Amino acid sequence: AIVNEGMKNVTAGANPVGIRRGIELATKAAVDALHEMSHTVESKSDIAQVASISSANEEVGKLIADAMEKVGNDGVITIEESKGIDTSLDVVEGMDYLNQLPSYHYLLPYIVI
Repeated sequence: AIVNEGMKNVTAGANPVGIRRGIELATKAAVDALHEMSHTVESKSDIAQVASISSANEEVGKLIADAMEKVGNDGVITIEESKGIDTSLDVVEGMDYLNQLPSYHYLLPYIVI
């Protein structure tokens, strides 16, 4: 919507640099307002509440809160669809390169085709 309206204004003769500056100022104002409204979620119960609402499932919310407690703020949580009927939490210690790289070939010393 912003791009479409900006293009309409440029076509109508408005200064594109001025439009860009206006968009940048509006973006900064919106981000600042969001920072003022936000608050830190630290307790396990708060994390479970946010996760339950986001996932629309209380059990999954509690599981995500457990995962956050185990991995900390800098940890990575990956959610995958289960092939069974149970919901579980698996913690992997250390690095997991195979899920981060586009191909396992990046780990090999030579390129194999």
